[in-house]
Amino acid sequence: MLRSTRSLAQRTARSFSSTATVFTHPTKPLDPAPLPSAASTAPPPPQPNASAASGPSTHFGFKDVPEALKESMVKGVFSSVATSYDVMNDAMSLGIHRLWKDHYVKKMDPHGGMQCLDVAGGTGDIAIRLLDHAREKWADRETHVQVFDINPEMLEEGKKRFAKTMYHGGPQVSFTLGNAENLETIADNSLDLYTIAFGIRNCTHIDRVLKEAHRVLKPGGVFSCLEFSKVTNPVLAKAYELYSFNVIPELGHVLAADRDSYQYLIESIERFPPQAKFSKMIEEAGFTVPKQEPWEDLTFGIAAIHTGVKL
Repeated sequence: MLRSTRSLAQRTARSFSSTATVFTHPTKPLDPAPLPSAASTAPPPPQPNASAASGPSTHFGFKDVPEALKESMVKGVFSSVATSYDVMNDAMSLGIHRLWKDHYVKKMDPHGGMQCLDVAGGTGDIAIRLLDHAREKWADRETHVQVFDINPEMLEEGKKRFAKTMYHGGPQVSFTLGNAENLETIADNSLDLYTIAFGIRNCTHIDRVLKEAHRVLKPGGVFSCLEFSKVTNPVLAKAYELYSFNVIPELGHVLAADRDSYQYLIESIERFPPQAKFSKMIEEAGFTVPKQEPWEDLTFGIAAIHTGVKL
């Protein structure tokens, strides 16, 4: 079984590697970064100390770990996958995360000199799409995106991507290293749009992230989250679960010599609240959620878009 699974993973990896450019954004800075060599390895996980182990615990994938350690453990995962981030998302979304992101940005329709914060946005793929949309649809060169991420390696990948675009060195983009649970450098009621794509499930305290998002948005400002979610059809859900747990970690081994990081990312999706519960959490943070469409499922619920408005 293991041999056949690994064989499937290798075939799938070759498919992703050979077809990834088919889905790239028209402006082309989003082509997958070069893959690390097979000799590269993930950084060792931090070792718990006595004081950390005695505090409250939280989940890291399916494991229970001290809260004080989760942040550094998540940083380790994303330091490991930073240079192969697009290929990782290709694996976990069956290659269609690029289409989801295009739809996500089109739905938000940024324009009019908006002040945007893209949290967990280190690689810049959402930020570039936001600026491209504003420029191409509205001839808007005033909208600004602050790319915010807890991981310096991810931010470096974003800076490399922006260096290939017309926005490089200009006033429309900035980069900030920080924690989504404490946006201490951002003033109250200062932003028009807060985006977070495939990042909130990795935060230790999701409720704190949502409350900080509510604080920094202006009245009328929009919180928008794109995240892996729960497949709604039971048959498809089982098929995706089998693919996720049997193929994706092997893809991580083949593509990035890093099975453990991919295993964590799959487990983090399973631990993330289902659509209705997460929508309720957004409301509890103070946002108004659309009643007719509290969220939008994408591809049978593999991912979902959640929106809240600060009144």
